[in-house]
Amino acid sequence: MAVFETSRALTEGARFNPTTLFTRIAGAVMAWNDRRMTRNALSSLTARELEDIGLSRGDIANM
Repeated sequence: MAVFETSRALTEGARFNPTTLFTRIAGAVMAWNDRRMTRNALSSLTARELEDIGLSRGDIANM
């Protein structure tokens, strides 16, 4: 899995930088996909398994 640095400080004014824009978009898409996969995995667990890890069905939507 690739890692993108998305927390760079702005330098000398805010100039348009396509590389930074792409990096931020790619980072946002990857974070969204990670959350989606986590929700899907948790949704497949039984109520007992969720209870074992300290979650309920209502907690899944907040992830």
